[in-house]
Amino acid sequence: MALIGAGPVVLDGQIRRPGWLRTSHRRIVDCGPGAPPGPVDNDFPDCVVVPGFIDMHVHGGGGASYMEAGQIGEAAAFHLRHGTTTTLASLVTAAPAELLAGVRALADATRRGRIAGIHLEGPWLSRARCGAHDHTLMRDPDPAEIDDVLTAGDGAIRMVTLAPELPGSDDAIRRFVDANVVVAIGHTDATYEQTKRAMALGATVGTHLFNAMAPLDHREPGPALALLEDPGVIVELIADGVHVHPAVVAAVIRAAGPGRVAAITDAIAAAGCADGAFQLGTVGIDVVSGVARVRGASTIAGSTATMDTLFRNLVALGSDPDASLATAVQMTSATPARALRLRHAGRLRADYDANLVVLDRDLRVGAVMERGTWR
Repeated sequence: MALIGAGPVVLDGQIRRPGWLRTSHRRIVDCGPGAPPGPVDNDFPDCVVVPGFIDMHVHGGGGASYMEAGQIGEAAAFHLRHGTTTTLASLVTAAPAELLAGVRALADATRRGRIAGIHLEGPWLSRARCGAHDHTLMRDPDPAEIDDVLTAGDGAIRMVTLAPELPGSDDAIRRFVDANVVVAIGHTDATYEQTKRAMALGATVGTHLFNAMAPLDHREPGPALALLEDPGVIVELIADGVHVHPAVVAAVIRAAGPGRVAAITDAIAAAGCADGAFQLGTVGIDVVSGVARVRGASTIAGSTATMDTLFRNLVALGSDPDASLATAVQMTSATPARALRLRHAGRLRADYDANLVVLDRDLRVGAVMERGTWR
């Protein structure tokens, strides 16, 4: 059992100065505003304590990739050092055998508690909006393959991104929804109407809004407007200052509210590394000045960001420090937890997981607690 006190603590979305919380084993058992109710075990008077970050879309980091079975723990540990206490490991488009092998490896890592589950970003995507995916391996949803993937995942697959305009996508959405898998719309050339139909069938997430989808046009609004209009949909944003202009990030937050916008890194193995050559599945990637692009092309290929960087970027968007802090906390913890239907995660409140990040005056990570243990 540990009693933790701090200057500001963001308790259940509210900023408390000071505040405290008590943990026991893997859970928060009590918390509140004001002075701690006893001698503290950990005191952070000049720091802010926030919920552990939840990254619902990340491919790797620290030189390690979630596509490689032997590198899963290394990638998760890298992001944990940057405050990500809950990771949904993402797989890119791959051939059928490689896809199943990747799913099995990540399912094992999920059972061992290294990650919180799997996000399949592909292979059922639009070739016209392939981004950094290998377009030669993209394919239409096939019921037999979907059943094989779900079997290999053994309950670990939490989210699947697909393009709803593909033949067979309606049945695929229904199958994933029936399997309690969150369906996300992304890497898509879908029309406004096709996107609305996918949401009516049960899709509830927009994968990295604006990136790798048909652009918003006043005559052909496409998927972006449909996703933003629906109050039941949560949209991802890569708030790294590269993928989406900060003014657009701010506009989306104003339009949809922070409760409907989840900050994601979409980080690849290059996160935390010097510029150089990397691999994303079968696609070669070059990183120059911290920006990852498909080799020989201008296409952005994931990011080199970490969640703490996104947190600072989000705080910097606003003029009111407290409001900006609350918004950043919502978008990096509570909103992704809701998108993924994670119970007892994403907030600092009694009976929730003891996942928290201690940030210094510059909002840089000073300490991380994961499931009640300082890491």
